[in-house]
Amino acid sequence: MGERPVARIGPPPETHYDLPADFAAALGQCVASFGWLEEILKRAIFALDRARLADDLTPQELQVWLAKMGDLADDSMGTLIDRLDSAMRRHAGLHDRDAITDHLHDIKRHRNHLCHASWRPTDDPGLWHPAFVNTQGVPFEHPLGIGDLRRILHDTVQIGQRVIGVMRVTGIDGYWAGDDQV
Repeated sequence: MGERPVARIGPPPETHYDLPADFAAALGQCVASFGWLEEILKRAIFALDRARLADDLTPQELQVWLAKMGDLADDSMGTLIDRLDSAMRRHAGLHDRDAITDHLHDIKRHRNHLCHASWRPTDDPGLWHPAFVNTQGVPFEHPLGIGDLRRILHDTVQIGQRVIGVMRVTGIDGYWAGDDQV
């Protein structure tokens, strides 16, 4: 690399830090709640779209729609949020669409840095820094503690419950084939 020094943003890449068990458990609960939220988003999109289907669809038309719904399985959280937003706008009588969508985008930002960060210790043993740079090149600046993770978990469950409420407005409970086998 010649004589120019290379900037380092932290410890060498081979440095791995074990998270304290209580912090790791709180982080794991957040990550699990993001998976639950993604499932809720998929079920709500399904219910909102299903509620608007014509009663006289042919079997072939129904299969085309079901294939489209099957594509939900691979969608990212951002795409699911956009699809839910569109589905809510096509369904009359739903309130707070913008607030729900905005809250979901906030949770998505948390999901991205919590799931994709490399965790670094700070001078405060109760705080850990998620070394993460988003797609716009903006690094995550603030260290997090267990209280922050618990707040994110609470917010994730809260918005998931709001999305369940939206889904149930359709008259479709959101159960899928196989739910009764769990």
